[in-house]
Amino acid sequence: MDTLTQSNTADLAVNGGPKTVTGFEGIGEPKIGVEEYLALGKRFGFTPEAIERVAATISNDDLQGDGPNFGTYATSFPKPSSGSQYEAKARELFGSPYALGTSSGTGALHSAMIACGAKPGKEVIVASVGFMATAAAVALTGATPVFCDIDESMQLDPTKLEACITPNTVAVAPTHHWGQLADMDPILEIAARHGLKVIEDCAQSPGAQYKGRYVGTIGDIGCFSISAYKIIGGGEGGLLLAKDEKLFDRANQLAECGGLWRENRFSQARYDGELFIGTNYRMSELESTVDTVQLGKLEGIVTRYRNNYLRIVSQLEKFSEIVPQKVNDVEGLIGYQLRFFPQTHELSAELSKALQAEGVPAGTRGLNGRADWHVCSEMFPVTTTLGVVTRYDQCPVGPDLYRREISMGVNQWWTEADCDAVAAGLNKVFNAYCTPDENAKPWLP
Repeated sequence: MDTLTQSNTADLAVNGGPKTVTGFEGIGEPKIGVEEYLALGKRFGFTPEAIERVAATISNDDLQGDGPNFGTYATSFPKPSSGSQYEAKARELFGSPYALGTSSGTGALHSAMIACGAKPGKEVIVASVGFMATAAAVALTGATPVFCDIDESMQLDPTKLEACITPNTVAVAPTHHWGQLADMDPILEIAARHGLKVIEDCAQSPGAQYKGRYVGTIGDIGCFSISAYKIIGGGEGGLLLAKDEKLFDRANQLAECGGLWRENRFSQARYDGELFIGTNYRMSELESTVDTVQLGKLEGIVTRYRNNYLRIVSQLEKFSEIVPQKVNDVEGLIGYQLRFFPQTHELSAELSKALQAEGVPAGTRGLNGRADWHVCSEMFPVTTTLGVVTRYDQCPVGPDLYRREISMGVNQWWTEADCDAVAAGLNKVFNAYCTPDENAKPWLP
């Protein structure tokens, strides 16, 4: 090294010289602080007076470090992240080895479809009744949703499943509708025989159990919606459960193609098929914070619904003109809706009107009701906009039952007296319009 070079480098801090920058005078404010916290309080609906009391007692100086970071993978504050706590709670609650929080139930479904091999030229079988998101998630992959008709349980009819299978079928996605359960054993048997994956759509039945097993843990992947419109959830959110690590990896890659879910984020694929172009369905830290609490409430919610449903149904008489919804597992249902099928649409309309007059919260859609994306023939974004061949014309049972049924919402907070009054109202109207028949189909098996 020449003399000039030695002179220029001798006082560098790296060589033991003094530091040039010994500190900074500027003190930053947290990126997310008290103002945002108070905004949340307003959104929760606290009164202005309550907000003022809170604002008077806190400041940004009270925050730890640089304040909160609401990125799922930015775990420096808090530790662990709310997202990881949410997923840990889900694994514990459902007994699943793998759990992924997502931004919505639809995001979970899309991730599951990709994980299970849905792509252009392939098909996934879905139920003819259930919200459009299941079929739409199939279509988003480029695969074709094939509708399988339902039975009187309002779930996918296992006896019609095999006829829907072709050499292009990669999965079947039964939906557990409205607090009830699909008949999973025959579905699993048929799927296994044909080498198909099973994706459970549990958006409307989180916490329900089929023969002692939680829905979402019975097939290969379970998908949940944890949103304001479901029985748990405070806003938007979803959950995906998986049994198999590689299926879970593929679902993660679709939901978070940035690779943040991998220990070595930017490394080459560890095995064939691990890496591909995905999107971002990450669940926000704010949603996961709320929904972790919601998961803790699930058992109590399900128990209250189930008890009230069973108390009402156990008192109902049997009538020739009434077919109750088939129940595939009495002990495992949630039962937040009571459904039955009058013999005709005209009778449905009369019964619905009479029940409402009695104070029973029941209703029917009827033949002239507005279009509804819960029934296959009216899922217009799937059947027309995308132009896919869905075979919904081969599903006569679903649209008929969906338009003819009477549904009644069960309130988890009803008292025993409330339930007894509702049961009495149902029997009163049934006796006025229908024929008592001890040989008619029972309300419970």
